[in-house]
This record gives sequence, C-alpha cells and structure tokens, in this order.
Amino acid sequence: MLKISDIQSKDIVNLADGRLLGHISDLDINLNTGRVEAFVIGGGKMMSFFGKQEQEIVIPWNNVVKIGSDVILVRYNDGNFTDSHYLPQNSGDTT
Repeated sequence: MLKISDIQSKDIVNLADGRLLGHISDLDINLNTGRVEAFVIGGGKMMSFFGKQEQEIVIPWNNVVKIGSDVILVRYNDGNFTDSHYLPQNSGDTT
C-alpha cells in the first residue's frame, strides 16, 4: 500500500524526454470506486520565481508507467495523453 506522503516526495519524470515534471500536489479520487483517477503536479497558489503562477499538469492514472523508490515514470506529451502504446510502431526496418 502507498501513502500519499510517500509519493508526494517522489520526482515525476516524463518518459518521452526524461524531463522532471515536478511533484504530486493533489489526487483526483473517484468517490464511487475509491480509486485514484489522476494526480496533479504543481498548480498551487505559490508563485514561481519570476512571478508567474505554476502550471498545473494532470496525469491520468492510465499514464503512470512505474512507481519506483525515488521516481514515478509517466507518459506525458505536451498535454496530449495516450491510452495505447506510447512508442511508435516498428516500421519493419531491420537496418
């Protein structure tokens, strides 16, 4: 079982480019099923260093690839999520 305090400290990393997205700030829980539907990265009321509000990123649970000891790997592509295979299909080229 995972506690929210355990996962809030983990880095969220995008598999597409290896970029650090941030840390979990909130969870979206389906009250009917009791399951986590998504988690939110950033978007709090704190202002960034340059005075802009931090962008909120919502990661659907289907896009969580792996929860490790220090990091959570997700599929995130500039706000476009995929529920199918993230990597391009093999074109058959064997070179």
